[in-house]
Amino acid sequence: MLSERLKKRLSPDRPTTSITLRIPVDVVESMKTIAARKGMGYQTLLKSYIGEGLRVDEARYAEPQTAKLLRALKRKGVDPRVLAEAAKEAA
Repeated sequence: MLSERLKKRLSPDRPTTSITLRIPVDVVESMKTIAARKGMGYQTLLKSYIGEGLRVDEARYAEPQTAKLLRALKRKGVDPRVLAEAAKEAA
């Protein structure tokens, strides 16, 4: 099931704003080349890159720290029973 936040993000009629970015000329030229090969404009490609990075960071930072710690400890070989007890205490 999609969260309300994600549903809003997928909506084609969301409000937009204009911003100004200072990007090195060689980067813009590279984006234009890649965008042309993908059959899109370079600004669309830039928005795509921003969206991809944002989704990665949102996923990384949205997960509770406790869950990240438990997963890391599990990878380190901590006994699952110990992890279960710790998770109960943290809840």
